[in-house]
Amino acid sequence: VQLVESGGGLVQAGGSLRLSCAASGSTFSIKAMGWYRQAPGKQRELVATILSGGGRTNYADSVKGRFTISTESAKNTMYLQMNSLKPEDTAVYYCNAWSAGAPYWGQGTQVTVSS
Repeated sequence: VQLVESGGGLVQAGGSLRLSCAASGSTFSIKAMGWYRQAPGKQRELVATILSGGGRTNYADSVKGRFTISTESAKNTMYLQMNSLKPEDTAVYYCNAWSAGAPYWGQGTQVTVSS
């Protein structure tokens, strides 16, 4: 499974961004996907996850009500709609997928929120 993120950038506080993660390869075997982020000097943390099939979602408390994770099966693409962005959302955002019991990661996309 190969994952490629896009959509990061610089935005002012209160603004919005939509991240995309395009999956290729053995996408039929993906059981779950998610977004993680890592800020400078901090550990990588979970942002949101979504299960294949039923589409059940899970969010970190810090982004609930502001971020929405979704998938578009026809395009093998996952999205993260980020609204009401805060400076503390600044981080490199990584796409993740679980397939055949193994995790796969994208290269990351930088999101910077200015105050």
